Order: sequence, then C-alpha cells, then structure tokens
Amino acid sequence: MKTKILLVGIDGLLLEKALDSGRAPTLVALKESGHFTELTMSAPTLSGPGWSTLLTGSTHAEHAVMDNWFSGHHLLIRPDLLSRAFYQDQSTTTFAAAGWPPLVDPTGVGPVIHERREQARAGQHRVISRDGETYGYQKVDSEIATAAVFAVEKYGPDVSFVYFCDADEAGHSHGVLGNEYLDAIARVDEHLTRLHQAIELRARNLDEAWLFVLTTDHGHRDEGGHGGDSPQELASFVIGVGIGRENPEWPRDFAPEELLSLLLDARA
Repeated sequence: MKTKILLVGIDGLLLEKALDSGRAPTLVALKESGHFTELTMSAPTLSGPGWSTLLTGSTHAEHAVMDNWFSGHHLLIRPDLLSRAFYQDQSTTTFAAAGWPPLVDPTGVGPVIHERREQARAGQHRVISRDGETYGYQKVDSEIATAAVFAVEKYGPDVSFVYFCDADEAGHSHGVLGNEYLDAIARVDEHLTRLHQAIELRARNLDEAWLFVLTTDHGHRDEGGHGGDSPQELASFVIGVGIGRENPEWPRDFAPEELLSLLLDARA
C-alpha cells in the first residue's frame, strides 16, 4: 500500500513566532510528534521562486523563476510534485487547492502545478483555484480549507498540495510583531486542525497510510516584507508526520529543492 501525501504550503510563516505564540496548538503538536528539518531558502525570497523550488525540486537557475511575474520561466520542463507522482504511476490521483493564482490557475502566469487536462477530465486530477489577491486571503483560505477537507474525506487523493496565504498577507499589511500576524497564524492553525482530523479519520477507517507535510517559502522582516537574504527572510522548515505509518526518516539537513524527491520516495 502506497503512502498518500498531503503537502501544505503556509506562505510567509515564521515558525518560531508561531510556535511561541500560544495560538498554534496543532502546529506545535505536529512539530513535536513528527520529523522536523530547518530549511534555508535562496534569495530572492519571493513566493514565485520559493514555491517553484519546493514544488518542482529545482534550483532558481533550473526553473528560472526569479520574481512573482514568472517571465521567462522554465516550468514547462520542470514538472511539479503532483505531475511527477502521476508520471511515475499513472493510477495516481492528485489534488491541488490554492488562493494564489500563479500556483494553480492556467489562465495567468505559471502555473507551477501543471494543468494536466486529460487527467482532470478522467477525474484523476482536481484543482481548486481562488483569487486571494482580489478577495483577501482570510476569506479565501477558509474556502480552500473547506474544499481540501472535502477532497480528503470523499476522494482521498494520492498526492495533494494545499496552500494558505493568510499569514503572509497579515505580515505584509501589519508586520509580524503585532496581533494581526498572530491572529492569522491562529486561523491557519484551525485549517491545519481540520485537515489533520480528516486524514486521521480516513487513515483509521480505511486503513490508509498518510504523510502530512508542512512547509513555507520564506519568512518576513519584523516590519513586514521579504525578498532579501536576511536569516529571518531565508528561514523555512519541513514538518512531516506519518498517520497510519511511521514518520519519514529524512535527513536533518537538506536543501529546499530536495524535498520533492524525498516526498516521492516516501510514497513507496
């Protein structure tokens, strides 16, 4: 039985601030019970380059995404985690849900997650795309969480990516030292709780093996904002929790572009 993987991307999350806030009990519990690795991202610490690296297993030079405009990118020849899993085993079902359009929306720049129309028509690949830039990520993240919980409960996709951007938006608007950033962290933690519970229920009732993985693309300066090479902006992490299986035996130190291969290997 292959392990099912749910990778959650939490944009702009300063992990230590979240853990020390008292507002993220699920995040704390997952870190304490699972595998943990600190990651150091590469500058420019922007969402386009960061998520392209994490989701395609490529360096900045390889995927050529250097900003959030994606001009001149090489993503068409750098397939993402979901696509790679399908190419390895064409019975694989995949799911992606994100409120930042460049990650999943084929009508704009990108997308990082390949469209794969044939698999979508066959019901093997489902994508939920929302526009948090227009409608705000507090609202859109809640919609993404609801859609993702439904997908886990009803379909149990083999490999999934779910993205939340509420914390990053709060960091940009208010900095990371005030209550607004902590409030956003608390809301994201509630989404994680719902996803974790849905996976646990499915693993228990259907005797499935799951790997619940969390990461971020960059940190924030205290005043809000990122893109540079300060330690706080470069800071990322990976938390991996086995549900219905053991935790992954991953190295304690690896590069962001190595995450994809570790995830694919963990499916066996």
